[in-house]
Amino acid sequence: LFLAAVSSFIGGDEMPELSDGEDDDCEDEEQWQWMEEDAQTVTCLFCDSSVPATLQHCTAEHQVSLTEVIRKHGLEDYGYIKMINFIRSTKCGPSSLTGLSEGPLPWESEDFLRPALQDDLMLQTDPEELLSSDVPCISACPSSRTESYNALLLRAQTAEERARSSEEALSRAMEDLHKLKILSQNLVLNTDTSKSGNLCAVAELREDEDEAYFSSYGHYGIHEEMLKDKVRTESYRDFMYRNPDVFRDKVVLDVGCGTGILSMFAARAGAKQVIGVDQSDIVYQAMDIIRSNQLEDKITLIKGRIEDIKLPVAKVDIIISEWMGYFLLFESMLDSVVYARDLYLSDGGSGRWQILQEDSYLRERLCPRLISALVFQFKHDLFLSFFSLQTIDCNRVCLSELEFTTDFCLRMNKTTVCTAIVGYFDIFFDKDCNNKVMFSTGPQVTKTHWKQTVFLLEKPISVQAGEELQGKILVRKNKKDPRALLVTIDLRDRKQTYSLQ
Repeated sequence: LFLAAVSSFIGGDEMPELSDGEDDDCEDEEQWQWMEEDAQTVTCLFCDSSVPATLQHCTAEHQVSLTEVIRKHGLEDYGYIKMINFIRSTKCGPSSLTGLSEGPLPWESEDFLRPALQDDLMLQTDPEELLSSDVPCISACPSSRTESYNALLLRAQTAEERARSSEEALSRAMEDLHKLKILSQNLVLNTDTSKSGNLCAVAELREDEDEAYFSSYGHYGIHEEMLKDKVRTESYRDFMYRNPDVFRDKVVLDVGCGTGILSMFAARAGAKQVIGVDQSDIVYQAMDIIRSNQLEDKITLIKGRIEDIKLPVAKVDIIISEWMGYFLLFESMLDSVVYARDLYLSDGGSGRWQILQEDSYLRERLCPRLISALVFQFKHDLFLSFFSLQTIDCNRVCLSELEFTTDFCLRMNKTTVCTAIVGYFDIFFDKDCNNKVMFSTGPQVTKTHWKQTVFLLEKPISVQAGEELQGKILVRKNKKDPRALLVTIDLRDRKQTYSLQ
């Protein structure tokens, strides 16, 4: 596991600074004056003409009414902005708008929120005002300058008032959410259960207790996402195909086989027999896939939990599994792999079973505070420092090692504010093979479906360039739900607990 610091971001992109206060009043006034003085002409959407009345020009010269397009497709602010940028960036003709059907619009991509023309006055128009008969079109006539300025100023004041009200509502909601979070954490952390001392809690779960977990893998969507993750899928494939001597004439166990993709890789790499085990209903679809690929003579699929079923063989030579969850250990599937290893892996197979060695990374990151999702994909250049936190060797790891406390130290290379911790992991296939394979879920390489896990700090921490930020992280299973994780991060005597569930 690593720790690292990053600069401000939102959704992977740089975030401009926001400011408020009396110092901005002069700048705002200068901005309005600049807009008023610059509003001489507006470039037409469909030709190179600079005209004093763009909407009238488009209607008269190009036979297209933008107000009708807005009304027909019910465009709001963002839709209107995307339409303008779409027209300018693609240089489409008027017929492209008048011939649009009721289906998906060609400018629905978020890319069209980026202005195609710098300081485009068309983007400063409110579509609601365009639809109002008493609001004049964008005009550069000198007589309408004052009216345009006043209209823009009124809209800005209205927007500012709305933003202020929204900010107050958001502040109240965040306060209520914080109180609810503290309450729920106390309920989880202080609840005693009969299984609290059992390190193999997943194996002790009854089938009905574990039903929600396996049901989540019973639909096609989640498997489609994993299969389309080329980094994940092709790394497993490349390791098996490039090391046929490891799999030739071996008995292979696939724990959590899902659609059977790893089982088929193993069979085509030369395995004598492959046994796939999965409790979710997707295993029935996997059976059809195996038959379609004419591998039913080599691959046997069994529905059930590895802890509950009995294999048709006493021992296996190799165990394969794609068990990694968010922050590596989420969902505790590694528990099942360790269970299968201890029960079924042959003595001679230990040296040939491939290590899935996880270098998980925690990365300290600097980011805007308004982030609510669990996972994000970050830009690599936003990270400021790294710290190796934990390494897991699947050949030797025991369950007690999957709950741990680790000290960390980050050396800052920038003076800024730390607002979150981010985690990710790397995977290595490098045990007793000629052709080693690895892949990373970090921000410096191709994105995977794991992305990176975010732990927002309740109170941002100011850091100085060259400073060593020391802390401690505690990772443990949730007592009430052993497939969930509780992560406690201690920084500068500030302790915060996060739940991954």
